[in-house]
Amino acid sequence: MVRGTFAALSIGNYRKFFVGQAFSLLGTWIQSVAIAWLVLEITGSAASIGLAVALQFLPVLVFGPYGGVLVDRTDKRKLLIKTQALSGVQALLLAILVLTHHENIGLVLVLSLFLGFIYVLDMPARSAFIREMVPGDLVRNAVSLNSVVVNGARVVGPALAGVMIATVGLGWCFAANAASFICVIAAYTLMKADQLIPVEPVERAPGQLREGLRYVAGNPNLRVPLIMMAVVGTLTYEFNVVLPAFASETFASGAQSLGWLSAAMGLGAVFGGLWSATRQSSRISAISWAAVCFGIAVIGAAIMPSVLWACVALIPVGAASIWFMSAGNSAVQLHAEPQMRGRVMSLWTVAFIGSTPVGAPIVGWVAETAGPRWALGLGAVAAVAAGLYGAKWAMRIHRGYVIS
Repeated sequence: MVRGTFAALSIGNYRKFFVGQAFSLLGTWIQSVAIAWLVLEITGSAASIGLAVALQFLPVLVFGPYGGVLVDRTDKRKLLIKTQALSGVQALLLAILVLTHHENIGLVLVLSLFLGFIYVLDMPARSAFIREMVPGDLVRNAVSLNSVVVNGARVVGPALAGVMIATVGLGWCFAANAASFICVIAAYTLMKADQLIPVEPVERAPGQLREGLRYVAGNPNLRVPLIMMAVVGTLTYEFNVVLPAFASETFASGAQSLGWLSAAMGLGAVFGGLWSATRQSSRISAISWAAVCFGIAVIGAAIMPSVLWACVALIPVGAASIWFMSAGNSAVQLHAEPQMRGRVMSLWTVAFIGSTPVGAPIVGWVAETAGPRWALGLGAVAAVAAGLYGAKWAMRIHRGYVIS
């Protein structure tokens, strides 16, 4: 069981990637808390926090598909070294601004937008590169283990950020994140190129973006998971918007309760990632089951009568969210041809991350007008609907009505 759960770590290059990601993502979550606190200190406006978050993901929504074209044209490992170095520079500039007392909202928003443009290349390249580190039978395991690292950092990072803000100040949070990129850059640099599964970069040619879109549109094993993620990503994965209102308005609690709610969901995500790492199926039927279970779990959290019971209910929410994400991610990686993988994964990034600027205002409006429970309910309905849509296509593929 343990060997199966951590099978991808037997691959030396992936092991380096895993360790580097662990340090880098811890720094990323420290910065995510610090940037929200910094914007709040400067402006006193929660809306400004939303603007800063939206700017980080807006370039992905607008330019994400073209970013995938560029990823397919380049050596992904070399590209990732550059994008991680630029992310480190962004964090370092924030640290300098704060430590020298020159911070202002304009510069913070510009640097948030700068990070968003880095994400256009970094996120699809990082997703596609997993397939170059591990063989096909370990892709699902590697994706799931990566989600464990992400959510483990989500549990530890915000708590560590709170301690750092209270003791050494905001500036050192950004400095810590800048330093964390040294670890992941070292990991990419120390990888053994002869042990990677090489994918020749695609030669530059006109119409490659349209080619990628047609390729996805014509393959239901790619199209269906991407549509499901677009729906769920837009309306269900907006917990950063809903949970603060859930804590403050529904339960009349403060930041401490929000911390417990977030930590409970992160803990569930870690468990879900470890469980998902032992699962081998990435078929549309498995993704559909995950989406339905995700929606049912969110409904359970929405009707809880207290913070304590909401924390308990958010553990399966976190677990189901990672089950759905890892099953879909590995499915599109396994069904995408190597020369198309960058473009396919860029569309996955748009569906998962780029949908935030669209969904966040919708979910926020529902939370404000109807209440946070209804906002969670909207996300639950979206997840169940996506699951039923996927189940319909799974049956059609199984019966041979479409080419699988």
